[in-house]
Amino acid sequence: MNAPTPPRALTPHAFTHVTTWVFDLDNTLYPPGAGLWPKIDARITHYISDLHGLDGISARALQKFYYERYGTTLRGLMEDHLIDPAAFLAFVHDIDRSAIVPNPILAAAIAALPGRKLVLTNGSRHHAVETARALGVGHLFEDFFGIEAGDLLPKPEPETYQRFLTRHDVDPLGAVMFEDIPRNLLVPKALGMTTVLVVPPPGTIEDREAFETIGGVTPAHIDFVTNDLAGFLQSIAPE
Repeated sequence: MNAPTPPRALTPHAFTHVTTWVFDLDNTLYPPGAGLWPKIDARITHYISDLHGLDGISARALQKFYYERYGTTLRGLMEDHLIDPAAFLAFVHDIDRSAIVPNPILAAAIAALPGRKLVLTNGSRHHAVETARALGVGHLFEDFFGIEAGDLLPKPEPETYQRFLTRHDVDPLGAVMFEDIPRNLLVPKALGMTTVLVVPPPGTIEDREAFETIGGVTPAHIDFVTNDLAGFLQSIAPE
């Protein structure tokens, strides 16, 4: 990995080249404190516990091993076991989204961006569509690229980004990626995309693992960092 470097200064012209705006979903479009990801996380643990007959602690340890090694627990289960990916995705994303409420400030900020808007997520397309609808921003996106469209290969696998770019005819030199996990921005940066890391606001309880954070030091592949997605988008929208 490249040496750490401070994030770039936000200037009025930093995003004038962007024609395609790409957003991750979980802990990016909605904030980490929303409580949605812990529900998914718990259902993944439940799935592994039932699959292997493990107690909750052992199931969770295996889940986190798969997640860190393969990028998603699903990929680990597919590598080691013959599971039905569609059934797994349906089970883990069968959650109550009532804690997610419409965010009109975020919706207005996204709507003001010039060009195309897309979602690229390691979750299912159904989960992305339903969650974006609950946020009141679903109608603003051209499409939702779920893990199924990536042939079940998760970010940060290079093939997934290439499939996304090809499927939607996106020029990476004119695109920006918003993402909450630093390693998922390595490939976008290498492809020529502008990269923005979305971090939790101060005082927020983290929903992420330690390896998913930057630990206070911004790596060279991250151009900008924000803890307020709506505010950041408002600041870069054209006058």
